[in-house]
Amino acid sequence: MTTGSAVSTTYLELSQEGGGAHKFYEVTVDGRVVTVRYGRIGAAGQTQTTTFPTEEKARAAAARKAGEKVRKGYAPAVRGQRAPRSVTRRQVSSAPSTARAVAPVLWRFRTGSAAFGIHVDDERCWVGNQAGDVYTLDHEGAVLARFSLPDGVKCLVADDFWIYAGCDDGTVYDLSSKLPFAAYDIAADVDIFWLDIHEGVLDVSDRDGRLTVIDHEDEHQWSRRSQGEHAWMVRADDRAVYHGHHRGVTAYAPDGGGELWHTPTKGGVLFGWQEREAVYAGTAHRVVQRLSKATGAIEATYACDSAVYSCATSPGGRFVFAGDAASSVYCFDQDGRRLWKLGTGGGSALSMQYRDERLYLVTTDGSLVCVDASEAAISAAQQGTVPVARDVKLAAATPTYAPATAVTAVSTVDRAPAGAVVVECVQEAGRVRVHVVSEGYEPSWNVQFPRAIREPGARYVVDALHPASGGFYRVRGDIHRLL
Repeated sequence: MTTGSAVSTTYLELSQEGGGAHKFYEVTVDGRVVTVRYGRIGAAGQTQTTTFPTEEKARAAAARKAGEKVRKGYAPAVRGQRAPRSVTRRQVSSAPSTARAVAPVLWRFRTGSAAFGIHVDDERCWVGNQAGDVYTLDHEGAVLARFSLPDGVKCLVADDFWIYAGCDDGTVYDLSSKLPFAAYDIAADVDIFWLDIHEGVLDVSDRDGRLTVIDHEDEHQWSRRSQGEHAWMVRADDRAVYHGHHRGVTAYAPDGGGELWHTPTKGGVLFGWQEREAVYAGTAHRVVQRLSKATGAIEATYACDSAVYSCATSPGGRFVFAGDAASSVYCFDQDGRRLWKLGTGGGSALSMQYRDERLYLVTTDGSLVCVDASEAAISAAQQGTVPVARDVKLAAATPTYAPATAVTAVSTVDRAPAGAVVVECVQEAGRVRVHVVSEGYEPSWNVQFPRAIREPGARYVVDALHPASGGFYRVRGDIHRLL
């Protein structure tokens, strides 16, 4: 511990040989303010700041936090002496399109860095890039907001109306509230490639071909190592988790009960999509293959002219779309007949999503592109007539949100927003859980809550809680500490 006139800092690390944990935890006390910083060794990490009524309570809380970590195996260390663990960032090439015509692009938004994450819902489009920026736009391309996260965004996933961003630092942020907060903290030995979330359960695929499953309480449930490495696909539903890697697609029981089926694909899997009855695997051998969720049988093959970086479908799988390494985008009917091939006009599509006769792409040049995929627009494009693509600009006044670094304290519930809900941290079987105190809620259900600010006995006020089908509550809105 190092001590100044009014500031004291405790820096701890947990580093295990053989690919285990590799993370740090730092607690700083400055008067009544306690700041906790934690994450992977060598990374900036996440920061949470709490103000206490007195300096004595602040020092006691800091000592308790540090003591809990020491009991879990952390030890005092010198910052910077251990090297950070490497993180794999997807290396892709993009050649010019060989298509004779260019897709009818309505608008294009350049994020400024290579982009992989995309999600489109009823109200907005989301795009995340390697610089850690997540932008939201309306369907006509107007930029609504920007989220600034501490590390590169691997992917964006939706679970009901909650939106999550998985980052290179192993943290998955909930972007559904006014300010993003860390909902899941993935173990340091997991080199994340892709994520999916289904009913609060996080599924992680990684470089080594492992599948790691974490519940809504941010606790490890089970893991499996598949037959292949470089697992760029993971999709989940009620019946299975579908894991795509360089030897094909493997389906596992959601409870970790074992392998349901394994199907070799034509080439290593580079991207995955799912519909209700089928999963779609885009591969390095220039195809998308549709697999039955029930049996794993290959039901259709969609042939492209280069390695497939991304794929998507229209509702029910009526149309199948693919983006290749040569900056082309394709459309097929459900049986595999190619309907058209067009150039993107700006790089290869690394992710895509179809919605309401529009195809949204994120490309190797870091752009979010909106393509008019209606029959009339595509027919005109094939004849050489396309609209002039509008180049969307980022407004200087665009609201920017970063993960909360401070928890605002309120003295009474009356000073919290109308309709706010009180939750309490409780110690159960050696773990700190969060339960609802306010009336009208199920008191036995846990609340998905930022781990860094959980303290036994602490009470918080949240703007709103929503029940999830898995039997827990999710937070919507701001979090305030109740003094």
